[in-house]
Amino acid sequence: MPVTVFGSANADLVFPVESLPAPGHTVLGGPWRALPGGKGANQAVAAARDGAAVRFAGAVGRDPMASIALSALRAAGADLSAVAERDAPTGAACICVDSAGRNQIAVSLGANALARAAQVPPLVPGEVVLMQMEVPPDENAALIRRARAEGALPVLNLAPAAPMEPGALRALHLLIANEHEAAWLAAALGCPASAAGLRAALGVTVAVTLGEAGAEAAGEGGHWRVSAFPARAVDTTGAGDAWCGVLAAALSRGVSLEAAMRRASAAAALSCTRPGAAEAMPMAAETEVLLGVG
Repeated sequence: MPVTVFGSANADLVFPVESLPAPGHTVLGGPWRALPGGKGANQAVAAARDGAAVRFAGAVGRDPMASIALSALRAAGADLSAVAERDAPTGAACICVDSAGRNQIAVSLGANALARAAQVPPLVPGEVVLMQMEVPPDENAALIRRARAEGALPVLNLAPAAPMEPGALRALHLLIANEHEAAWLAAALGCPASAAGLRAALGVTVAVTLGEAGAEAAGEGGHWRVSAFPARAVDTTGAGDAWCGVLAAALSRGVSLEAAMRRASAAAALSCTRPGAAEAMPMAAETEVLLGVG
């Protein structure tokens, strides 16, 4: 089955620094780079490099930054026929990465704020539809409901955490959040900040990524926990996106959620070992070597 990703595409300006700047503090860094990014584009590239047939729907501006934002998608062979050009700047992010691989990110949504669910062509039953929160939440909600109506599998990565219509959350096939996003949502719902707690509150399958502690999920079939793969971190910017994109690709092939989580964790570890976001996404063969099946 194919994977459709509805989300953001950015041009990332990446600044390597020894330490992350504090408020009011200026730090000097090494040579900066302009790289493709945006959570939607990153996850689409991760899914495509893992072997999925990927269609990306989003919006860019009519400016030179658009070619940067879409470059990794093009190189990965994603279908870009559902990308719209808007009269707004292409989305951009300023990313500082310190010597330990930690990051500090500021994002300007730009044209991403003008992405519309209606850009997504008709879906097919069983198709995975992957979304994030760098496009308007109302558009995500509309696409979630449409995906359900057309028999597709809507998956939402609640990143960055932002209010979302509860009815749309309850219509998901799968909700993905990191531990901070899970805590934010749990506070809003008045439930424990665990996969099981969120599952009980929403009635849908929930996966929570836990950084070096791995990931957990709770669904109708039970509760699962997978360990993280050890990695020498160079840049953690795209790790969460690698996890989501590869998970979606694995699910599109009919892999069980537990096995998909393990594959996603391996891909996320590999993405941390190289700089950048979209360009750090591993190929399927690399992930399989780490899993011991290559």
